[in-house]
Amino acid sequence: MRRSRRGNAQTPSTTAPESAAQKYFTDVVLVNQNGEKMRFYSDLIQGKLSSSILFSQPARKLFADKSQSGKVQQAFGDRVGKDVRIISISVDPTVDTPQALKAYAKKLNAGPGWYFLTGDKQNVEFALKKLGQFVSDKQDHLNIIIIGNERTGLWKKAFGLAQSDELVKVVESVINDQPTGSK
Repeated sequence: MRRSRRGNAQTPSTTAPESAAQKYFTDVVLVNQNGEKMRFYSDLIQGKLSSSILFSQPARKLFADKSQSGKVQQAFGDRVGKDVRIISISVDPTVDTPQALKAYAKKLNAGPGWYFLTGDKQNVEFALKKLGQFVSDKQDHLNIIIIGNERTGLWKKAFGLAQSDELVKVVESVINDQPTGSK
């Protein structure tokens, strides 16, 4: 609260302090599969459990038939889009246009709450760097899924080609704020 200039009345401050996650991830602007601009922290991560899946043209072949993320999407049902978000970020924004991402999302039967992101090259690279996933050659990217619970600060990495039931267990452990090895 701050003191009003007119006497002793108190009025609430209009700006909340930035969280550590907000300072770290920032609101760099990316573009989703529908061509809509999205702020990385405020629109995608804030207050949510986020699972970030990174991909490029060659990696699409790995996920073409039955995406692990699709299985995670099925496992969490209607929570996806509410308190769980699946975020797929292109490692090649020159190829991955919103139209191409929309077609890819349709192929994977991606539902609400699964965002396929691209954008200006420098913005995409910035977001990838913040996730520890930037590579200078797109062929060198890893099949790593990053799962984070912004509310609790717990973040984990999982191998993207792991069995879907193992990925679901990792996501559940992050939802429940359990360190690795906890029950």
